Amino acid sequence: MTRAMSIPAIIERIAQIDQLVSPKPPAAAAPGPAAAPGAPASFSSALSQGIGQGASIASLIGGQTGVPGVPGAGGAQALAAAQAEVGVSEQPPGSNDGPRIAEYRAATAGSGVGPWCAYFASWAAAQAGVPLGEAGQGFGSVGALYGWAQRTGRATPAGPGVSPSPGDLIVWGGRHVGIVEAVDPDGSVHTIEGNSSNAVSRRSYGPDGGGATGYVRLG
Repeated sequence: MTRAMSIPAIIERIAQIDQLVSPKPPAAAAPGPAAAPGAPASFSSALSQGIGQGASIASLIGGQTGVPGVPGAGGAQALAAAQAEVGVSEQPPGSNDGPRIAEYRAATAGSGVGPWCAYFASWAAAQAGVPLGEAGQGFGSVGALYGWAQRTGRATPAGPGVSPSPGDLIVWGGRHVGIVEAVDPDGSVHTIEGNSSNAVSRRSYGPDGGGATGYVRLG
């Protein structure tokens, strides 16, 4: 996970690739059929037009983009699921329980009432079709979640020059896990976290992710 490219830089790079693989026809060539009204002339212009209409890069190029700073389909969908839950809270506060929190807990195998940040991350990943764990069982333990991510090549340790993508999980040791919502140009990280102040809450941290241990790529 490296520092994110800007959207204009991504579009410019794709335009350069367009020129290499689709050179202009000779001047004497007969004109082809006229393009349909509003149809973009190339993939790069299609991408630019789609983004201008509010489409995501992931949806325009089929999910896994491979572009630093841009989530693949799994991360984007897990983030969307998490965003819809902001404000859900424990009932009563401090109980680690509630009707909606019981649904998060059900995304893990053999789970019981208890700290639920990993339940929430497991639930969001399952909603995106990229469940956590070798058997998709989800995790109630943050340490077990990060251990699985390390074994399977999904984990990247936090450190200088490391920037997550929206939709990545952010992990603090064995204590807590959230979902990255956005990363600012200065590296500040914005998250959505289950079991934060007894609720699904938004939080913001500096470029070190508030002392994060590492990040986990979904999908």
